[in-house]
Amino acid sequence: MRNVRVEEHDHLPRDVLPIGTEYPPDFLLARHAHRRAQVLYGASGVMLVETDEGSWTVPTDRAVLIPPGVEHEVRMLDVTTWSLYVEPDAVPWWPTSCTVVEVGPLLRELLRAAFDLPLEYDPHGRDGAVLRLALQELQRVAPLPLTVALPTAGALRDLCRAYLADPDVHVTNADWARSAAVSERTLDRRFRAALGVGPAAWRTRARLLASLPALRDATVTEVASGLGYASPAAFTAAFTKAFGSPPSRFRRAAQA
Repeated sequence: MRNVRVEEHDHLPRDVLPIGTEYPPDFLLARHAHRRAQVLYGASGVMLVETDEGSWTVPTDRAVLIPPGVEHEVRMLDVTTWSLYVEPDAVPWWPTSCTVVEVGPLLRELLRAAFDLPLEYDPHGRDGAVLRLALQELQRVAPLPLTVALPTAGALRDLCRAYLADPDVHVTNADWARSAAVSERTLDRRFRAALGVGPAAWRTRARLLASLPALRDATVTEVASGLGYASPAAFTAAFTKAFGSPPSRFRRAAQA
């Protein structure tokens, strides 16, 4: 099924509801939660998922596993999604926080096939077998560290959210301290107490995450320059250290 609301069909006696949705460019899906667990796969574009806990960036051909009942918002950057909404009792192994995962060829084709199923599919026939195999494959996926933590509330959270929206390399701890009306030492202490890292290190990771949407169309050289790195090699080294893979792996085109 396509472009329908899961809430309208949540009553159906199916462990898995497959729904595909096409979103307009730069669409904000406002904060909400689902009773079911959700596999949110981006067949195109990039998704930015935010909860009270943190922010996750989901490139094309990856998915985010969203726990049941977790409030989240999603910014859709030219995205078509294939979602599975799963009864919590059917997936006792589901992660307790949002997790970005790799989607291999088999799982991708299973999600593609699920995208074309009717909501009232036969759970005992081929359609049900496709979805059961998809859930089995989801237990084998590799998590990706494409996330950054967020303070739960207050001025620090406001600073972090604003920075994620506009990750300016020139912003300093002094700038943030002035915005929060505290000293730099107090800012650093509160930030480390909330997130376990200093604000400068947090901003570096946030900038690297912000490179993922840009890598859809820009070269590694262009992205590195825009983020203030001295060279593509320096950007590639920092990106690989943070996320375990080079930025070229997330390029839509082959050239770097």
